[in-house]
Amino acid sequence: MNPIDIGDVDLNLFKIFEALFEEGGASRAAIRLNMTQSAVSASLRRLREVYSDALFVRTGRGLAPTSRAKELAPIVSEALDRCRQSLAIASPEPTNFHGRSISVGMSDDFEIALGRQLIETLTRIAPGLRLIFRQTHSQIVSDALANQEMDLAVFAGAFAGRGLRHRLVGEGSYACLIDGSQHKRRPTLSVDEFSSRGHILVSSGGVVGIVDEALAALGRRRTVIASTTHFASLPHLLHGTQAVATIPEHAAIAIAQLTGLALLPCPVDLPRYPIAMGWRSNSMRDAAVVKAHTAILECFEAQGFRFARGTAP
Repeated sequence: MNPIDIGDVDLNLFKIFEALFEEGGASRAAIRLNMTQSAVSASLRRLREVYSDALFVRTGRGLAPTSRAKELAPIVSEALDRCRQSLAIASPEPTNFHGRSISVGMSDDFEIALGRQLIETLTRIAPGLRLIFRQTHSQIVSDALANQEMDLAVFAGAFAGRGLRHRLVGEGSYACLIDGSQHKRRPTLSVDEFSSRGHILVSSGGVVGIVDEALAALGRRRTVIASTTHFASLPHLLHGTQAVATIPEHAAIAIAQLTGLALLPCPVDLPRYPIAMGWRSNSMRDAAVVKAHTAILECFEAQGFRFARGTAP
């Protein structure tokens, strides 16, 4: 098979491929690109001819990428990012980012605590820039950044990876949430009451957490009555019960303010942990990523996190 000459390919097809991959449907991609759905469908047919592959197959929920499309996605994304970076050289300080989007990876505790403020900050400093939140955590974040599944990430801990950088942005701690109507109005929980209550565990995997380790050091145990992977479900799981949840303090504060759950200090000593922001080294040539980077730092400072300055490779 003869190689395809790039001169025979409409480079706009790559932007359409990106939209189809990220939006999961021709109609949504058409809205994003301000095109007609028929034009997007025609472009998809041309893409299929170029790559000799279906690329996207119809499912009950839209278009799902084939294995070939998944292989192409990071390559196409990187190529488009390089094009955007080249345009940033011509306009290093753009005042409007209409049509651009930035994906920020974070677990939902950070999204709950910082998400709204991050949206407001970006609206102010980068008009037109759309923010996309992606779920992530420390065990997968380096691969997600390297594979260009997200532009920036906020996570607990640190990482190392070729072509990646991170910056410590704060230090986290823990607090407890309970249903205030089920609690005698005291500002604290005793260790006895804490260990005797049923616990809701928030964890991406496993059944033992740092609370169990801290209680074990005191010769005590707790009973986990349920576990979930999402912090946002806690108000529904705690309401009207005697249960307690021990979660990162920044999320506990935000949830308590919105729902009326009682916020209490954890009666056992739990270790503090570093919070970092990560990104690909070459992405900082993109003005939109720089703006999002700045906005995240602003949000952490405004929230009163213990702030750690400096970068790490």
